[in-house]
Amino acid sequence: MPVWAWEVGTGRHGTHHTMWRAGRTSPLGPGPPPGGVHRRMQSGFIAADDARGPVDREGWDQGQSERGNIVVVALIIACEVGFWVLLGIGILLRYVAKMPKASTVVLLCEPVLEVVLFVTTVIDLRNGAEPDWKHGLAAVYIGYSAALGHSTIKWVDARVAHRFFGGPPPVKPAKYGAARTLHEWKNAGRWVLAAVIAMALLQGGIWYVGDDGEIGSLRDWQLKMLFLIGINVAIALSYTLFPKRERSASSAR
Repeated sequence: MPVWAWEVGTGRHGTHHTMWRAGRTSPLGPGPPPGGVHRRMQSGFIAADDARGPVDREGWDQGQSERGNIVVVALIIACEVGFWVLLGIGILLRYVAKMPKASTVVLLCEPVLEVVLFVTTVIDLRNGAEPDWKHGLAAVYIGYSAALGHSTIKWVDARVAHRFFGGPPPVKPAKYGAARTLHEWKNAGRWVLAAVIAMALLQGGIWYVGDDGEIGSLRDWQLKMLFLIGINVAIALSYTLFPKRERSASSAR
């Protein structure tokens, strides 16, 4: 009855086990055993293409993430440009074409830009993108547009109408007393609302990613929004505690 033996060797394709008939030359030596029979089992065999698989996958994921970041940044820029383009078209329709209803319809399209930016950001995160400063900037932009977009449109509209189309001069805010204090609190309220909206969107992103994800950049944006709230409240509070008073005629001399 033939006796079989085992031998373990390492080749360029990994570890292999060889079994050959005793009394014959080892298959791992120079040349095959003359007339012998051997069986080889390569349990640890890894092909070159398989070895490159994880590396290629990692590179592919990194490329997808970079493309997603480019899309988010490009869309933020496009939304900002689109805001002013729609505003210009709305003003032209109102004062040049004398189509106030069409102007209103165009200006009502402004929030659509924020919705598109928000949906794109969510999709980018759902596709596995790590949240960074670009997603935080998108949240801040949406907050600003939602809270201050309307007042910005009114500010531009009043000045363009007065300067180019014979409209009445824009109403200037009060400079002194309680009226000035009220104006400062209204202005601070808009900025606080913008910051709160941005912080809520950022917090939604943090909950979506989870504590195990890279949420440091989103936390940093939340801290910036808290700082923004603090500045605006401090300015408004200073006008409350130390209201600006108009100088009397005697003191002016």
